[in-house]
Amino acid sequence: MSGKITVGELAKRSGVAASAIRFYEAQGLIRGTRTEGGHRQYARETLRRVGFIRAAQAVGLNLSEIRSALDTLPGQRTPTKQDWERLSRAWHPVLQERIDRLIALRDQLVSCVGCGCLSLKSCSLYNPGDVARRRGSGPRYLLGNTPRIVLAGDSSDKQKK
Repeated sequence: MSGKITVGELAKRSGVAASAIRFYEAQGLIRGTRTEGGHRQYARETLRRVGFIRAAQAVGLNLSEIRSALDTLPGQRTPTKQDWERLSRAWHPVLQERIDRLIALRDQLVSCVGCGCLSLKSCSLYNPGDVARRRGSGPRYLLGNTPRIVLAGDSSDKQKK
């Protein structure tokens, strides 16, 4: 029994498309070798590494965050149980921040998003004069700004002039 598996085997066993496996390799998240015929092969331990990537994605981490976590492992080794515990603890603050943002989003969905449309005349978070644009693009109130913060920034902007 060889210690190597093909890209097709890795894809089938991990539940990840072969194209995603190739993408993970191109991104430096996993490492493979090539046979003399040019076919990709992976160490069997890569299956656990792909499982780690999928689990991290499932909790909302992006590939950059996952790469940073994997880079803490020496020699691209497969994460151990202790590695997972350490890395997942480090993600708690990031995940809590996302949870808090989602709760705020859920609670604000029935009101204005600070998008600048100026069309909601009865909006409790009305964005007069599109002042929220000074905080950046996008739906500012859904991204964490509040009307109080936006208007306070507007007042300080007027004081600067």
